[in-house]
This record gives sequence, C-alpha cells and structure tokens, in this order.
Amino acid sequence: MPKLSTTSLNTLRHSTAHIIAAAVQELYPGTKFGIGPTIENGFYYDFDFPREITEKDLSKIEKKAREIIKRDEFFVRKEMSIDEAVKLFKELKQDYKIELLKDLKIEGEKKVSVYKVGKFTDLCRGPHVKKTSNLKIFKLEKIAGAYWRGDEKNKMLTRIYGTAFYTKKELEDYLELIKEAEKRDHRKLGKELGLFLIDSQVGIGLPMWLPKGALIWQIMEEFWYSEHLKNGYELVRTPHIGSRALWETSGHWGFYNESMYPPIEIGQSLKDAQTQKREKNKDAKVKEEYLLKPMNCPFHVKIYNSSPKSYRDLPIRWAEAATVYRYEKSGEISGLTRVRGFTQDDAHIICSKEQVEKELERVIDFITFMFSTFGFKDYNVYLALRNPKDKKKYAGHDEGWKFTQKVLEKVAKKKKLKYVKEEGEAVFYGPKLDFKIKDCIGREWQCSTLQFDFNLPERFDMSFINFKGKEERPYMLHRALFGSFERFIGLMIEHYAGAFPLWLSPTQVQVVPVGEKHNAIAKKLADILQEENIRVFVDVLGETVGYKIRKAEKEKVPYMIVIGDKEMPKDGKWSKGKMLNIRVRGKKKMNRMSFGKFIQRINREIKRKK
Repeated sequence: MPKLSTTSLNTLRHSTAHIIAAAVQELYPGTKFGIGPTIENGFYYDFDFPREITEKDLSKIEKKAREIIKRDEFFVRKEMSIDEAVKLFKELKQDYKIELLKDLKIEGEKKVSVYKVGKFTDLCRGPHVKKTSNLKIFKLEKIAGAYWRGDEKNKMLTRIYGTAFYTKKELEDYLELIKEAEKRDHRKLGKELGLFLIDSQVGIGLPMWLPKGALIWQIMEEFWYSEHLKNGYELVRTPHIGSRALWETSGHWGFYNESMYPPIEIGQSLKDAQTQKREKNKDAKVKEEYLLKPMNCPFHVKIYNSSPKSYRDLPIRWAEAATVYRYEKSGEISGLTRVRGFTQDDAHIICSKEQVEKELERVIDFITFMFSTFGFKDYNVYLALRNPKDKKKYAGHDEGWKFTQKVLEKVAKKKKLKYVKEEGEAVFYGPKLDFKIKDCIGREWQCSTLQFDFNLPERFDMSFINFKGKEERPYMLHRALFGSFERFIGLMIEHYAGAFPLWLSPTQVQVVPVGEKHNAIAKKLADILQEENIRVFVDVLGETVGYKIRKAEKEKVPYMIVIGDKEMPKDGKWSKGKMLNIRVRGKKKMNRMSFGKFIQRINREIKRKK
C-alpha cells in the first residue's frame, strides 16, 4: 500500500479503534463505550467494562478484532438529528454517548453522524476507511485507568491504547522504538541510578532528589545562573505563597484557578482587647487567604512597581529559579515530566515597545543555546495564538492581541524558526512560542516557552517615564529555558539513557583498587583529582575487580581507573608522568595514558561540555 498523508494515517488508526470497540462489544456484552480518538503514534478507546480486565485480555481482544477485519465489512455512515441519535443510543444503553449528545445540543449542534460496522454503532464525525479489510497492521499496547472526560469526580474507565500502520515493517520499527524507550524510561533509570524518589506518603507528583540527582541539579543550576548573569539578567527571589488578592488582580484566579491549589485560610485576630470587649466578642477574627503560587510573574511585577522607573532603566531582565505548584490531575502525573511541584527556570523582561523585538530575539538565541549545550537538537516550535472565536477565555483587548501576535510571528520568521501556528493555544494573557523537544520515539515535550504579555502591565498599572517625560506602559516577556528543572532532567535521563556527558555526570571518575593493599594509594589519587575539581569516587569495598567494573558500568560512570600492582607508584607519590590503566564508558579495552594527560583530557572535555 502506498504511503498516504498523516490525515489518512489518522483515519486508519481511528478506524482501527472502532474495530477494537466492536471486538470488545462481542467479547464483553454490556460494556459501555466512551471515546476513541487518535493520538500521537496511535489511538485509544475508553470502556466501562462489566468486569475487570487486565493486560492478559489484550491478546483475546486483538484476536477477535482480526476476525472482524476478515469479515470485510463496510463502514456505513448515517447522519441524523440529535434527538434521533439520543433515541438510538438509549436503545443501545450507551449512557456516555447520550451525555455527549446532550452537550452537543447545548452547544447548538443540529445533526450528528454515526458509523456502523457489523453489529457495532458509534457516535463519530469520521472519516473512516471504506472496509474493514483495509485494516491489517495493528497492535494493542497497554491498558490504563482514565476518568470519564478527564474529571476526577467522574467514574474511572478502562483505557486501551493501540497503534496501527500501513506496513508490518513500520509496526516492527515502532515496537523496537518502544522497547528502546522502555530501557530509557527516566522513572526506571532514576531508580537504578539513585537520582530521585517519589513516595506516595509524601504525595504524588512531588519528587525528592537523592544525592546524585541533587548534584546534577546543582551543576545545571550553577550553569544556569552563570549564563544569566553573562546575558544581562539580574536575580530576584520571591515567596512560595501570595495573598489571594494578588492572584485576583493578575487574573490567574479567574482564568487559571482549575490548575491552582485551593486557598489556604488563616484566622487572625485583628481587634484589640478593648474593641473586643466593647463588642462582647472575644473571639472576633478575620480570615486571610493565601494561594500556593503557580507562577512567579505577579511577584516580579510588584517588585517593578515598588519604585519609579524611567526609559533609562529598561530593559529590565529578572530571573528566578523558583518552585511553583500546580494541581495536575492524578491520572496525568508521570515521573518527572508531569508533577505538582516543580522548579521553573523563570525570567521576566520588562521593556518598551521599541525594545520588544530585540529582546524576543535575544531570548530565542538563549533557548537554542541551552538546547545545544545539553545535547538537544531535535525540537519543534509552535506559535500559540488566541482563538478569535472564543475571546472569553483570554484577557485584554483586540488591539493588544493583534500587536503582540504580529510581532511574535515577525521575530520567529526573522530567526528562521520553522514553526506551526496553533490557534487557541495562547495563555490567557498573551501569545507565545513553545519549543517542544522530541524524544527517541518522536514524542514531543513542552520545555522552553516565550510568552508576550500586555495584560499584566495593564492589570497592575505598570509604567515608566519615557524620554519625552510622559508615563508609558511597558511590555512584559515571560520566558523559561528548561521549562522546569524536573522535566528537563527527566528528558535528559532518557536522551542520554542515563549516560550523562562528563560535565553533568555526578561521578566523573571511579577509581577501582584491585585489592585492599591498593586502597590507600587509590585514595591519594582521588585526592589529587578532587583538587582539580574532578568528581571522583573510590570503590574500596572488598569485592572482585570485575564486579567493581561491572558496577561502575551499570552506574554509567564515564571513566574508571584500575589500580593494581603495576600502577602503584614506587615512591608512593603520584606524578604526572605515571601511566594509568583507564577504562572509558562503553568500551571494554583499557587505555594506557599518563596521569597528566588524563587530567588534561578530563578538563578539556568538561570545558567543551561533552
């Protein structure tokens, strides 16, 4: 079969989802059906089964689906009114479809389409392939729990994930990528390498960093601070909570409260004893309300407004690596890539209208520099715009949106970014450029973002005195380079399969003494390496040298130095000319190299960020 467009591949996959649902209907009578859309690399379908099913049932469902495909039946489309469709699905006892239809009616829809294949009927816009015989190459992958319509208040359904391709070769290649992704899974490697811990008693989505992971974080953060200072940023620090009034002014409480934690109420007596006595109310109290911050921007705005500004002060670039808190649904939380408390490498640039383009360009250069430094070369860029048909979701006026969207796209073109426009994906206060890293199986992960904001300056009445001596409203750019330390580290673990480049490795050199008599001299070698700011560990445990080497390999240490009788310096002192046995990560053959040349090699590699 010739390769078709992406849309046609989605049609193939969506049609396969219908066949899986048809198989489920035959195998498990009484099942109620949710939705079955296509997703990146495949599809899923949500079911309310009459009994519990497990991964073992997938092969049975696959077998039944292949039987249906062999029947070579047509996908038959029929259009009908909402009321007719409700009547049909009442007869089929499909409550979830009825709920969807009622919502469509509220939204003003008059007609809907249903598709029938064999005995299975589904509410669906389509399109589908012509016949079931067009569907041959597919695989069911896994099952998971999913709340109906993504709402934790609703029933938990069973979601079956699968994929489909045109050829067997394409499917086999994809399944190989999945195997590779499983090997690289940061949750698995994070545990094996002792990097981070997530404990249910602490709370889901709240990672704790173990010594090696915390060290990687520290290395990244030091680099981050250093590069920001070089790029003309100043550092600020702000609280973890803020008064509810702050978030009401910023607009977050109105537009973003579903992703925020509920208010923290604090009762505090504000009346003195005489007033309380006079009012005969000794317990008179008022309540203050605070919110865990989901973002840093309102704090930075308040810092700006704390003193008058002139055009000579602009642009102002304030950076802060700060932990923020967002209430992610439990079903969406995953390792480090989706958490509830994360450290955003945040910055805000406050500038005049004339400075906007240059500052946007500077940020784009900074983002691409960071990606390159940490080894990410494969990423996509998206220009997120306001949905002009649903302006209620966004703050601000048409003029502001028109200007900010136009300038952001102009800069994207000037920097020769290959971007895709996404209507309706802007944040409530302005358009943005999203940079999404692609992982080893092609999945995209939101990391860097550059947001153009004209709303907060208006909401907080920000101003500066321009060169004419008049008040003027500044613009505000929100930007994050990593996005969050947590997600970026999670992606790095998978990108490098845990084998970090030398400059990021928590242990750069592991010294392996062959026997107990070599331990003391091995420690002296380690002391010299530490004086050269090289992170080193000496394995003095009473194990065989082979076991120690295998252990270091499993821990993905970049370099090992094996110290035996031949490597012992005669005078007990290490000289730069002393020859060492060095094992490079991933290579079985030992390298002979002088101590001095080895230190030069290490320092050169660290400097080059390799």
